[in-house]
Amino acid sequence: IVVDTMTETTDALSLSSPVFSEGGNIPQEYTCEGKDISPPFVIDGVPESTQTLALIMDDPDVPRDLRPDGLFVHWVRFNIPADTREIAEGTEPAGMVGAGTGGDLGYRGPCPPDREHRYFFKLYALDSALDLPEGASKEQVERAMEGHMLAETQSMGVYEKVHK
Repeated sequence: IVVDTMTETTDALSLSSPVFSEGGNIPQEYTCEGKDISPPFVIDGVPESTQTLALIMDDPDVPRDLRPDGLFVHWVRFNIPADTREIAEGTEPAGMVGAGTGGDLGYRGPCPPDREHRYFFKLYALDSALDLPEGASKEQVERAMEGHMLAETQSMGVYEKVHK
């Protein structure tokens, strides 16, 4: 007789948006050519021992002549409550706001200067709160997360300006 002793299902952490599919086009409304508001997201599969969540949105397709590292950070949030299961359209999730490229606080929508770019929305489940001040950079958040990640996932959308 085989007895299944596993009583808990372990769903993988996931981040999805009802307004764009994985690898799909981010609607113009959420970009610099629209309302420049954050898209809605649904969060699933958060590990039980999660204390906080962190969210980072970046674009790795920036022309090197504009940014030598080729990266533009659009959104940094950390110490998001572990029970957060959705981020409503046009809102900032509870928690602390970090700084994007250029020091922007809060969401800054896609605004690619040259062609279609990829935008990665990365979600991290952490075993502790991060001891960082408001306005911390992506790099500071990533360093503080080291050794505290229980799970991570990402969602990617693309955008190319309609008017160039």
